[in-house]
Amino acid sequence: MSILCMIYGQSGTGKSTSLRNFAPEEVAVINVSGKPMPFRTRLQTYNTDDYGKILNALAKTERKAIVIDDATYLMVGEFMRNAKVAGYQKYTDMAVSFNNLIEFASKLPDDVIVYFLGHSEQMDDGREHFKTIGKMLDNYVTVEGKFTIVLKTVVQDGKYMFSTHNSGQDTVKSPMGLFEQDLIDNDLKAVDTAIREYWGVGNA
Repeated sequence: MSILCMIYGQSGTGKSTSLRNFAPEEVAVINVSGKPMPFRTRLQTYNTDDYGKILNALAKTERKAIVIDDATYLMVGEFMRNAKVAGYQKYTDMAVSFNNLIEFASKLPDDVIVYFLGHSEQMDDGREHFKTIGKMLDNYVTVEGKFTIVLKTVVQDGKYMFSTHNSGQDTVKSPMGLFEQDLIDNDLKAVDTAIREYWGVGNA
């Protein structure tokens, strides 16, 4: 089974920028919104918000690091395409589609790490978590529970960081000893290296 890592945060807090230090041969990016990357390096990119094409890209790429950016827009896109459909069935369909993607990604080879980048929102209890559309997906499955690692973007004193440990007000989590510091540089390549060293799964 692959390793799944979620990274969530507000827009403009460094999610996409965190890919900047990957070499082109190291990572594949599934670009859901189709917007250009905020750096000059040209990475292997699949521009699509179609679940079928995304599953095909996950199966086809030989890259050992795969980034889905921005996973939240997968649900937004499906919601907008079915906006005129009455009833709750569309929410059930969105939940099933997203859960099926997570399940498919989790069954990739052991040396593959799949990163789901997404937006954040506050829950009713005040905690911050990965943003979904409607309550159905949250009721259907705790999304973060499907991921081994959940990081959150933080901007502190002009520095773009990842939060690595749970604050009691979010859903951040990481295995014991993977990250010693509560805040690290928002460098997804460094995170990828740390994960591979921790579990001994080889280079990207």
